[in-house]
Amino acid sequence: MADITDSGTAASKFGPRKSSWKYIGPGIVVAATGVGAGDLVATLIAGSKFGYTLLWAAVIGCVVKISLAEAAGRWHLATGRTLFEGWRSLGRWTTGYFAVYVVIWGFVYGATAMSSSALPIVALFPDGPGLKTWAVITGLIGLVFVWFNQYAVFEKVMTVLIGIMFVVVVYVAIRVAPDVGASFAGLLPVLPDGSLLYTLGLIGGVGGTITMAAYGYWVNAKGWTNTGWMKVMRLDNRVAYITTGIFVVAMLIVGAELLHASQIALTKGDQGLVDLGAILEERFGATTAKLFLVGFFATSFSSLIGVWHGVSLMFADFVERWQLDRKGVPVDEGTVAEVAAGRRERSLPFRAYLLWLTFPPITLLFLDQPFGLVVGYGVLGAFFMPFLALTLLWLLNSSRTPAEWRNGKLSNTLLAAGGLLFIVLCVQQVRDLPW
Repeated sequence: MADITDSGTAASKFGPRKSSWKYIGPGIVVAATGVGAGDLVATLIAGSKFGYTLLWAAVIGCVVKISLAEAAGRWHLATGRTLFEGWRSLGRWTTGYFAVYVVIWGFVYGATAMSSSALPIVALFPDGPGLKTWAVITGLIGLVFVWFNQYAVFEKVMTVLIGIMFVVVVYVAIRVAPDVGASFAGLLPVLPDGSLLYTLGLIGGVGGTITMAAYGYWVNAKGWTNTGWMKVMRLDNRVAYITTGIFVVAMLIVGAELLHASQIALTKGDQGLVDLGAILEERFGATTAKLFLVGFFATSFSSLIGVWHGVSLMFADFVERWQLDRKGVPVDEGTVAEVAAGRRERSLPFRAYLLWLTFPPITLLFLDQPFGLVVGYGVLGAFFMPFLALTLLWLLNSSRTPAEWRNGKLSNTLLAAGGLLFIVLCVQQVRDLPW
């Protein structure tokens, strides 16, 4: 007997007979969430400094992200358990780390996401309310949207936002008239002087956040709960990071063509995209500039509601595991299937974390992010991606995973390489913090 998944398509409860584009969804969500305004600025700056030379690094970065997200999704489907259940099986230290991380990270990220979403609105409507007012408004809209809508509606809205992002970024890249020959030459691995950190950042940074860990939760929320969906998940994941790769390549083109030749410097951080809007207006007119700012908003707001939803799901799972551990109750394998029905999206911990992401960070908008919190956020954030890569490597090579779904040589190589890369980036990020 067939059942209806969130995609509205009839499929066997054991999964579809073959993978198909019509099932794609969680990958679109993770791509829209993972690529934020700051990532686009970092890519633009790399293009402005080194032209097309680091294009190869962006391609390698997409391959690394595909391996990480595939590993997270494979764990959920192969074991019938969530990623946090896997972490918990590695020892109580994972619970302690995640508890501290998710509290401090969420507090500071909430303010960052709201400010990033407000910046393009202020640029589009300079005579309206100020940045802090718009930041609060975007945060409250995100809260209300995620609070009252479950995964199916959330996915549709994220698909619209990533569609806007895609069209705008590719349109701007075409407008600046890319040098096709130079872009192909950029696929050859070359390291210009002073480019090492930019190269590592391109490989490890764009689309690499806690939302990669949330991918498995979105897979379950879609209704994919067993290995019958494995081929679909893998297609979905590849689409996600190929889309991310197109974003990265397009922004490198803009940086190389619009900024590199003219030696124009952008402001670091999200403000750099407002600078780019002004440059686009001068070069191509107000219409292109405003269109770009709309794409900037779609990029930022999709990251906001993606984190509001995905990390809240992870927090709800964390609380559930903690409560079961306190009671000494073994984990029921039926838990994952219940996630697809939306139980966690209606739970008290899910909504409590939504409130945590929204209201306490509003105070930071007016306190300009106290020094200690910025340092704590930077340290914990730097350590998360190595934690994710290396724990997935551990889980997927152990008896916790059914033998047929454990890592092969390619998965092990990519996860190990990603783990080492993220450790290097972690050390560099910690060194660069304003201690």
